[in-house]
Amino acid sequence: ALGFFAIGVGTGATGTSLLALLAKHVAPERKPAAAALVWFMMIIGFAVTAGVAGHFLDPYSPERLMTVTSTVSILAIMVTLVVVRGIEPRAQPDAAAVTDETSPEKGAFSAALAEVWQDPQAKVFTIFVFVSMLAYSAQDLILEPFAGLVFGRTPGESTQLAGVQHGGVLLGMAAMAISTLLFKSRGAVLLRFWIRGGCLLSAVALFLLCWGGLTSPTWSLEANVFLLGTANGGFAVAAIGAMMVLASAGQQKREGIRMGLWGAAQAIAFALGGFLGTVAVDVTRYWLNDPAISYGLVFACEGVLFLVAASLARHIHIAKWADGQRDHLPSFGDIALAEAGEGGIR
Repeated sequence: ALGFFAIGVGTGATGTSLLALLAKHVAPERKPAAAALVWFMMIIGFAVTAGVAGHFLDPYSPERLMTVTSTVSILAIMVTLVVVRGIEPRAQPDAAAVTDETSPEKGAFSAALAEVWQDPQAKVFTIFVFVSMLAYSAQDLILEPFAGLVFGRTPGESTQLAGVQHGGVLLGMAAMAISTLLFKSRGAVLLRFWIRGGCLLSAVALFLLCWGGLTSPTWSLEANVFLLGTANGGFAVAAIGAMMVLASAGQQKREGIRMGLWGAAQAIAFALGGFLGTVAVDVTRYWLNDPAISYGLVFACEGVLFLVAASLARHIHIAKWADGQRDHLPSFGDIALAEAGEGGIR
């Protein structure tokens, strides 16, 4: 429990800080693509780790589980120590002086937070992030047990299922990237489309999981999970891109405050989603003898939450890029290569 708590604290702190850094230093027209690139690399790490770890877990034993987990943890720490070096640009003396001069005008943290919360768009987006991430995370801890109990998958096979899901996430992200390449001048419209469409498709995939578990032991679980991952990938990276664009909105830029607010909503939703998902399964299994019904009810509730998130997304308005820039926006490939080649920070 302590280990999971520490992982959650570290993930929440680093993820929000990195997105705030990107929102502050990346040009507006580059933000969605920069977010996609960051998530693309993260999901590749998820998929590779899940696939390799699942391979070495079979044949399962507690000793083998401890060995694989320890190895993955040590490698993660080593990689992290290497990559964080130099990720944040050094502040220039003149920039620091400007910051010192303007800091008294910005006021206290509570006043800045209250100012951001008064923005209707920030408020709607905060609620959207909370609802969508609650639905997104509720299946995190129950999908693998569902595969084992309902479809008879081994621990190694159920672990590799996470790799299948993250492969779908990569496809969803790539589909969004291709759409930005084909329709360069409609970035804001595409973000809204992928956010709503991804939420709706995620709901459909979860309803199909519920249906498949209840009706057919030969249901194509891998294809269903891949579809869920594809929908999650398209919606999540579009939401991150919108988050970075909206973070710089407003009369007085409050990138850190806005990203912190949305990061807090995301972190609370992730914690509640994982907790409520497992508790809901345990409670329903106490009253019901069929695990397929228990898991199906939880998946159906997650699908409803995604429908609510899609409805909330209708009220999110993302400003169009500056008119002078619309005909000269670089493609996603240009941006991705530039971000990777120049370190990702401007």
